[in-house]
Amino acid sequence: MNDLSNYFNYFTEIEEHFQQARGTSLFLLSPIDWALIESWKASGVPLEAVLRGIDAAFEKWRSRKSRVQQVNSLAFCAQAVLTEAQRSPDRAPKSTPAPFPESALRGYLEANRDALRQAPAAFAPIAEVLDEILRNFEAASADLEALDQRLTVLEQKMIALARSDQSESAALALRRDLDRQLGPYRSKMSAEQLTMLEHQFLNRALLEAAGLPRLSLFYLR
Repeated sequence: MNDLSNYFNYFTEIEEHFQQARGTSLFLLSPIDWALIESWKASGVPLEAVLRGIDAAFEKWRSRKSRVQQVNSLAFCAQAVLTEAQRSPDRAPKSTPAPFPESALRGYLEANRDALRQAPAAFAPIAEVLDEILRNFEAASADLEALDQRLTVLEQKMIALARSDQSESAALALRRDLDRQLGPYRSKMSAEQLTMLEHQFLNRALLEAAGLPRLSLFYLR
């Protein structure tokens, strides 16, 4: 799972760049800061855009005549990061899922419904909900934010079902794989950071092992 190291690097490079810009290498990001980074990652904000945004925010801060308060949160850079991401030739961020071609969205929902129909019977109710969404596709696709919220709830239910059906040996194997891959990084991360990364890793690995799809529109490519 090479994505784990890529995910880790995205977070740590941003943290280190923020520390350098702030001039305090011992400063640790808060759980809110890490949640903000996670939202940038999920929204496809390029790493380079985040780093440029941090630099731009601190440049503006240092140009002020009065700097009574120190910058104590990455959130201070959020607007500058958004501006840089919008300028990026790669991909701009989206606070809500971007509009998709109707055919791509319908195909995504149909593929996920069909995959769940092939899954154990416990997942049949989720497939039925997707079928209901498809029957009312015009109304559902008119509000992509509401649709993604509904799909995210369904995905959380699906993960809970998959976890309850997971054998002890399979869960242990995933945990050992996680520990092996995180081993080199544990001393460099806070408990909050580790918890966040472990949560994402285990959910993704659980669904992959069970052959289950991701449902959120963030995974529509």
